[in-house]
Amino acid sequence: MLRTTRKSAAALIAGVVFSFGLAGSVLAQTPSASGSATLDNVRKRGELLCGMAGTVPGFSLADSQGVMRGLDADSCRIVAAAALGDASKVKFVVTTTQNRFTALQSGEVDMLSRSTTWTLSREGNLGLMFAWINYFDGTGFLVKKSAGIKSAKEMDGATICVQPGTSTELAIADYYRVNNMKFTPILIQDINEIQGAFLSGRCDAYSTDASALATFRFSQGPKADDLVLLSDIISKEPLGVMVRKGDDKWFDLVRWSFVAALTAEENGVTSKNIDTFADSKIPDIRRLLGLEGELGKALGVDQKWAYNIVKQVGNFAEIWDRNITPMGVPRGINNLWNKGGLQYAPPMR
Repeated sequence: MLRTTRKSAAALIAGVVFSFGLAGSVLAQTPSASGSATLDNVRKRGELLCGMAGTVPGFSLADSQGVMRGLDADSCRIVAAAALGDASKVKFVVTTTQNRFTALQSGEVDMLSRSTTWTLSREGNLGLMFAWINYFDGTGFLVKKSAGIKSAKEMDGATICVQPGTSTELAIADYYRVNNMKFTPILIQDINEIQGAFLSGRCDAYSTDASALATFRFSQGPKADDLVLLSDIISKEPLGVMVRKGDDKWFDLVRWSFVAALTAEENGVTSKNIDTFADSKIPDIRRLLGLEGELGKALGVDQKWAYNIVKQVGNFAEIWDRNITPMGVPRGINNLWNKGGLQYAPPMR
């Protein structure tokens, strides 16, 4: 009898614990007003906090009026347009290669748009994930023409300027190990200091994403011809925007904001002609403009979320041409899939 009583008591206690646990689980999963805690915070705050470098021409650099310009900056603006209906409601938070992930993990920023490479270790270990790739890139080398270097394999024993805590640092180490070569890294965090070190001759080569090297070379004006961007691309560097794990609705909104910009380009919809499509019979365009379907509801935002992106920021081609084309960088593999590139938009339906 005593044994039965103990079993009954144990079962009762287990049931109570399970019930409380289930209730706690249900409460923890109770959706917020929009289904996204991050989106709710953005709306309550009235602005999107976006982490970026703030020092890279073509990607994120303030103009003479103090307005942040670049592909990464506009990547923030399209999310603000979708989330708040106003692309200007972004606060750009400057981060470094070493504190960028902490800033996102801690909630200091709502998203990170900082030419960050999508890797397994970053997505698997940091509690963060990549929503989309806004630039397909690769590690390259910039050298002085006077050095007469034509290939990376001619740089055995070279000193190379590189930022610490970047995927570039690992890519260089891998490349040299595979090719049984040696190099001496000159690790410098500040972008202006590392570029100055290269120009002053402190290192034989400057290495980072080829896009950043191209824009830096372009920024040298008449002296650009004194620098050579080697043709060697030694790694894959898909650069994208990151969000925290655990807020799936926010992830969805950030991802599909990029898809909307690509879809607009595929269909020839631009910031200048978007209003001429009000009577369009094309289903893809009608859904893009919010004229049919409930795509906005699925993301927890206004039905005109994609319209606001294109109208206020532009389609992906406009964003590219505004920021990257002036740097002298061809679109190449960053073109649409039907133009020989890798950018492919899933169906908006």
